[in-house]
Amino acid sequence: MTVASKAGPARAPLAFLLAQVGAHAALRYADRLSVLQLTPPHAGILWALSRLPGQSQQALVELLSIHPSRLVALLDELESRKLVKRRVTKRDRRTNALQLTARGEEMLGALRRVSREHREQLCASLSEGEQEQLAALLQRIADQQGLHPGVHPGYARLGSKSSRRRMASSSRAVTPR
Repeated sequence: MTVASKAGPARAPLAFLLAQVGAHAALRYADRLSVLQLTPPHAGILWALSRLPGQSQQALVELLSIHPSRLVALLDELESRKLVKRRVTKRDRRTNALQLTARGEEMLGALRRVSREHREQLCASLSEGEQEQLAALLQRIADQQGLHPGVHPGYARLGSKSSRRRMASSSRAVTPR
């Protein structure tokens, strides 16, 4: 039996709705990215490198708050697909500058299309003005919470011991598609 008032069905609390829609959006986005053979962390790295080309791996670690060894693994995957290249810097030969390749730029175009389609599908029930209003309100919340613009907070969990334990236990419980 569900709880409903004369005004209609009960509305879930705001924090729950934010979490529910956020989790749903993340899952749908990951599904869309799988067509490109990318994961959300791969896409985030490509977006970051498009905005800040030439940054070092250490700078990217700090920007994304990601475990360094996990970033290396993700960059290795992107480099093996010829989407990213590492270039030794002249100033410090121990430091690599990260760049998108031509193939990486093409993938960025595909990411833009996937992201646009994702937004259109996710926000189909909102007018353009409502979408802008929602984005502004969510940006205010993100700013107030101290979230780094354009960086998903989930990167901080990638590569941590607790994250690996959660992933290992959940992979035993979930059958692959």
